[in-house]
Amino acid sequence: MYTGKHVHLRPLQPAFIMASTGEAVTYRELEARSNRLAHLFRKHGLKRLDHYSIFMENNNRYLEACGAGERSGLYYTCVNSYLTPGELAYILTNSESRILITSKAKLDVAREAIKECPRVELCIVADGEGESERIVGLQAATTGLPKTPIADEYLGTAMLYSSGTTGRPKGILRPLPEQPASQQLPLFDFLVKIWQYREGMVYLSPAPLYHSAPQAAVNLTIKMGGTAIIMESFDPERYLQLVEQWGITHTQLVPTMFSRMLKLPEEVRKRYDLSSLEVAIHAAAPCPAAVKDDMIKWWGPIIHEYYGATEGLGFTACNSEEWLAHRGTVGRVLLGDLHILDENMQPCPKGTPGTVWFKTATPFEYFNDPAKTKEARSADESMSTVGDVGYVDDDNFLYLTDRATFMIISGGVNIYPQECENLLITHPKIADAAVFGVPNADLGEEVKAVVQPMPGVTPCEQLAQELIAFCSQSLSRQKVPRSIDFEAELPRLPTGKLYKRLLRDRYWGNKTSRIV
Repeated sequence: MYTGKHVHLRPLQPAFIMASTGEAVTYRELEARSNRLAHLFRKHGLKRLDHYSIFMENNNRYLEACGAGERSGLYYTCVNSYLTPGELAYILTNSESRILITSKAKLDVAREAIKECPRVELCIVADGEGESERIVGLQAATTGLPKTPIADEYLGTAMLYSSGTTGRPKGILRPLPEQPASQQLPLFDFLVKIWQYREGMVYLSPAPLYHSAPQAAVNLTIKMGGTAIIMESFDPERYLQLVEQWGITHTQLVPTMFSRMLKLPEEVRKRYDLSSLEVAIHAAAPCPAAVKDDMIKWWGPIIHEYYGATEGLGFTACNSEEWLAHRGTVGRVLLGDLHILDENMQPCPKGTPGTVWFKTATPFEYFNDPAKTKEARSADESMSTVGDVGYVDDDNFLYLTDRATFMIISGGVNIYPQECENLLITHPKIADAAVFGVPNADLGEEVKAVVQPMPGVTPCEQLAQELIAFCSQSLSRQKVPRSIDFEAELPRLPTGKLYKRLLRDRYWGNKTSRIV
């Protein structure tokens, strides 16, 4: 995070505070830490446009690990901290990372991963000691290095990976102009305006810092001279407590966090003063309309929604008033040029679902993967898609129906599972839900639901039938699950995205075709 002018304007103000411990790191200290690490990068030969990776849980060294790259002209990859050694090794190799920054908590995984990654010259343990020439402690490695900026500062940026919910993760590379670290990319100027960031703001970050939205939000908070409160992990009541404790003004969440807070007992929800909140943003996953309705009733019209892939193809947004007038929308286009096209690349009529394409707002490519880059683009390369399916209404508000990958084709009928998922999550006995197609010899596919019961609710056939009946009250027969299975916990990423492929693959086994 680039501290810029704020290290001089507010040197003793906390740039960020760790929620669990209350540890505050000032702008002066964050500046010094980031500079020392930037000097270490140069000492090890990393030059502008080189790559390194960060593999850590949310901790008090995460932001300097990012900030050092942003002032060194480097690409840094924040890696999902829940990956296995093999998955981490894939990203380290694919991203051509020369340095890995990790933590004591993740060192065992990191140590195994780098055995497969000869390109990784150095593994830095941010909060621990070294154990070899290749694995070193951050404190020892930066001792004696200057706390002042490196001589050749350039703007650096994140190269994040797609979550891999539909296949191998892909590195999303954006062009990085040769410009001073003090000049941010135009996309971030746009986000400051749309998210209503301001000096003096206090931002609550409840999500993993390896994900693109928390990355951008915390980054911009510090660039605006605000203070970020970093939760190590999300807990619904603790979140509410922190809003009151720190006078939170801005925050960004995912819909599962809304659901978990709404299911707190009413006396708990009313216990905390949330009046300081000015802007609450949500994205990353579909939000059931009933959940959003309840959140607006509880928090007031301060809830803003946006839709935009990490690839930066385009950006839609809506405030609470717009959403209430166009219930279920993810907003109107504010960045990029939106097109809803059928399988023949012809425009779909208003109200008819098709693949969501954008004439790309910000250029990108999938790093070292020209085939995937080509696959995401139209034949003339003028448009790109991540495979989302949706439609626009007469007022040009966009509605998403699903990812094309998870569309169910049952008896020749296209069924988008999101509608059923949104319904199931509103049932008082259900904490989470996934809906997808499973093999059916007659229909090709049939609708299957896998649900996570609320604590204290016992899975049983009676509950399955209750849920099927519940769905039948609101959905046409072909959209209703034919069967329901139960899981103690669904494989949902901490960013809010449902890792549905893991569930669906159990039912399809090693079939390469979904045509039965």
